[in-house]
Amino acid sequence: MSQFDFRSGCFSQDARGRWYFNIVVHVDVDIRPAAGSQIGIDLGLKTTATCSNGDSLERQDCYRNSEAKLGIAQRAKDKKRVKAIHAKIKNTRKDAIHKFTNKIVRENSLIIVGNVSASGLAKTKMAKSVLDAGWFMLKTQLEYKSIATQGVFLEVNENYTTQACSCCGCISASSPKGRAGLRIREWTCAECGTTHDRDMNAAKNILALGHKRLAVGIPVL
Repeated sequence: MSQFDFRSGCFSQDARGRWYFNIVVHVDVDIRPAAGSQIGIDLGLKTTATCSNGDSLERQDCYRNSEAKLGIAQRAKDKKRVKAIHAKIKNTRKDAIHKFTNKIVRENSLIIVGNVSASGLAKTKMAKSVLDAGWFMLKTQLEYKSIATQGVFLEVNENYTTQACSCCGCISASSPKGRAGLRIREWTCAECGTTHDRDMNAAKNILALGHKRLAVGIPVL
């Protein structure tokens, strides 16, 4: 411990009843700036995150994959087993999101994300899928990791980013709209003829919105 500046310590207990002693130390680190690329990210349920460069974070279904085991443990009133399953769900989701956000922040100095509201959708029939996606955790990680690498993280209003063509900017009659449009994963703009992947098109529009907001210097939301 001689090479560290010891600050404080405390005990904590996790959801499974295990105790830890946490030590806070001050360590001088070299700040490694992020690479100079820029990226827009569309958050969704079919795919958790789709990026404007083609990268994506596939849906993990951490809760749904453990739902049957969790139900058995709950009916058996096995509290220890229930806690263990919840901890595994949380850690599996966190691990996948950490790996994804580490790559995104390492490669991009400007990260723009749509302001989809998890809390609002959690009150609908899509609640399980929304909570399983971990959008809040993903955005939180992107933000603090961007700060640590001297990058920029912004949220923009994602309204109409799915409907607008990222090439010509028009909202044509062929673009996906409303609940019926949720099933449309690929579409062709009736105005310019460009064929789009639904989520990647939205991610490109989100990136363009971020550029516009930064250019005029007004709030991003």
